[in-house]
Amino acid sequence: MDQPVKLAKVNRVLGRTGNTGNVTQVRVEFMDAEGGMGGRSIVRNVKGPVREGDILCLLEWEREARRLR
Repeated sequence: MDQPVKLAKVNRVLGRTGNTGNVTQVRVEFMDAEGGMGGRSIVRNVKGPVREGDILCLLEWEREARRLR
C-alpha cells in the first residue's frame, strides 16, 4: 500500500511541548514536486531530533497543530 506523502522543510523551531517536553513544535513549508518551495506553511508537532532546514516526510498534511501557550 503506497500512501501519498508530502515533503516539507522546517523553517523555524517554535518550542518544546508535551507532558515531558519530548515533542518539538515546528513551522514547516511544503515543497513542490520539483523540490522548490510551495508557499503554504503550517505548524506541526515532531517527535525526535529536528532542526531548521530538515526535510520532513508527512503522511498527513491537512491538520495543523495547536499553538503553544
